[in-house]
Amino acid sequence: MLTPYDGLVISPRDAFADPVAFSRERARPLSPDERREAILAAVVPLLREHGRDVSTRRLAEAAGVAEGTLFRAFGDKDSLIAAATHKIFDHVPLWAALRSIDRDLPLEVKIEQVVARLNEHFRDIVTAVVALGLKERPMPDPASLEHRFVDVLAELLEPDLARLVVPVDVVADYVRLIAFASALPMSPDLGSATLTSLISRGIVHGHGVPGSPLAGSPRTEGRGA
Repeated sequence: MLTPYDGLVISPRDAFADPVAFSRERARPLSPDERREAILAAVVPLLREHGRDVSTRRLAEAAGVAEGTLFRAFGDKDSLIAAATHKIFDHVPLWAALRSIDRDLPLEVKIEQVVARLNEHFRDIVTAVVALGLKERPMPDPASLEHRFVDVLAELLEPDLARLVVPVDVVADYVRLIAFASALPMSPDLGSATLTSLISRGIVHGHGVPGSPLAGSPRTEGRGA
């Protein structure tokens, strides 16, 4: 059985690696905020799969708590779903995942990893939107999120600026649009490698289609200056 503590998952095998630490973590009671986070981590996948119709009993079982504990932590089912929705739309884990990419990797490899992480994030959101029948997204101003993504991408691609034929904010637009479009339910699963190849043709020197404005012409090269 896996037990969440402090956002981590502790399994019985950890008792063999460090018995003292394992016993201490098992014995330490969760704070109210920690318990809420542990419950959300457990119920989000269930809500994403089954939507609002899933019973509180199943949600409690997924979290490994009694239904009463569920209600004490969130008040009612609607409040729990609202908290889970905010967690689904939380971009903080995405920024951390993007910042974990090694800046010294080849440019195309970094782009592929960005596309893969962004695509997974969008798929999780789209699946939840459909399952929960959401009409509005409970998130900050989209413009502020775009700026944050550009900042993260600029930091990651800083060693490769000389290879780009468009500014980083345009690269961000390409990556975001293609990753989102490929996350929609009816989109074919082309894979991150194919999507990266398509993006690279428009942003990297030497990857343009012959005769196109993005084939490394002086006009396009000037955009990256």
